[in-house]
Amino acid sequence: MRSELDLLGAFAPALAAWFVLALAVFVAADAVLTRRGFYQLFWHVPLARFAVFLCFFCAGALLASHL
Repeated sequence: MRSELDLLGAFAPALAAWFVLALAVFVAADAVLTRRGFYQLFWHVPLARFAVFLCFFCAGALLASHL
């Protein structure tokens, strides 16, 4: 796996691409979880949202390492 991506002549770390992909998945999942009342189970909602985002981000990295 390459460590840098060429975006219109500018090099960006591959980690940035995984970050954007995880963010897109998180936004969709966050909307569903908010409507279902999932975050009412936590005393610190921003921390719970950050943990969910980290789960998506790390899952993407694990999948990328096995490809």
